[in-house]
Amino acid sequence: MPMKIIDLSLPISDEAFEVHRVRIERVSHEAGVRKFNRVIMGKTLLGRLKYALGMRIVKKEELPEEEFLSLEIVHAPVHIGTHLDYSFHYGSKSENRPSKTADEIPLEWCYCDAVKIDLTYKKPNETIGPKDLEEGLKKINYSLKPNDIVLLFTGADRFFGTPKYFSDYPGIEPAAIDYLLDKGIKIFGVDTMGIDRPYKFMLAEFLKTKDPAKLYPAHFHGRKREFIHIERLANLGKIPDYGFKVMCLPVRIKQTGAAWARVAAIL
Repeated sequence: MPMKIIDLSLPISDEAFEVHRVRIERVSHEAGVRKFNRVIMGKTLLGRLKYALGMRIVKKEELPEEEFLSLEIVHAPVHIGTHLDYSFHYGSKSENRPSKTADEIPLEWCYCDAVKIDLTYKKPNETIGPKDLEEGLKKINYSLKPNDIVLLFTGADRFFGTPKYFSDYPGIEPAAIDYLLDKGIKIFGVDTMGIDRPYKFMLAEFLKTKDPAKLYPAHFHGRKREFIHIERLANLGKIPDYGFKVMCLPVRIKQTGAAWARVAAIL
């Protein structure tokens, strides 16, 4: 059979509804020549003066089709779009050691056999526990093995681009993360915007009880045990339960708690 690749990633978009601001500056082919002159001539005082007087080192008439190169500049948090989180995101220390950043994720963990667990029955504000994982694996007759990439399928990606994407999805219990780690799992992923319950539920409970355990328990569990997870996956309904590999190579950004990734299932 020929190889088939299914994209499991969401885009970084300045048109989708987001809590954090995303801005993509798009310099067109026509505007590119102006930017080129401004940047190159702006490196010296004399160049800036000449530019202000209307001089140009490259004119559009001197270019093929009078076009330069396009340029896009993305201003966005590393947690926008599909991305991998590592322990530095969770806290300054993990397992009593300095936390690791996303550029330290071992690449050999990012191309492995994968399995999908169907959790689409879970409702917003509910949590996914170890029993849910056990029952999901039992239904498909699959036993986890070390380094499997586990994908938790809730279907929440259908809300991407709307406010419901930030409010209609289940969270993961720390005990469920322990269940995966005890099986030798290095990376698991979700098709939700985060691994904890929506913040509106967590914040309401925290304000009512003042119990810090109500806030981001799954993320803060990364201070106790080191793990990597993928957030904002998509299209998990288009892949089989198992029998495929997942590639989730993170973009190499220095000293960040997360990194964008183009995640794909390879059948």
